[in-house]
Amino acid sequence: MAAPEIDHESPTPVYRQIAAVIIADIESGTLPVNRRIPSEASLVQRFGVARETVRNAVRFLREEGHVFTVPQRGTYVRDRSKGEGED
Repeated sequence: MAAPEIDHESPTPVYRQIAAVIIADIESGTLPVNRRIPSEASLVQRFGVARETVRNAVRFLREEGHVFTVPQRGTYVRDRSKGEGED
């Protein structure tokens, strides 16, 4: 798979561009519900960015409710079809 194009000149921060690609993967079913998203190292390699940039993207995805993190297990796609306040 070719690396997605990240526009470093865009007014949209790089971490938000990465988050948008991951959200597109979730919405397309490439990353299904309850599936672990790729590791930080994999995302660093895929996007050619610093680890901190990937961490910011994952943090954004978590804050927006797209993913959840299980300590020492990884970060997984959240089922957003459930109602608010449910898990």
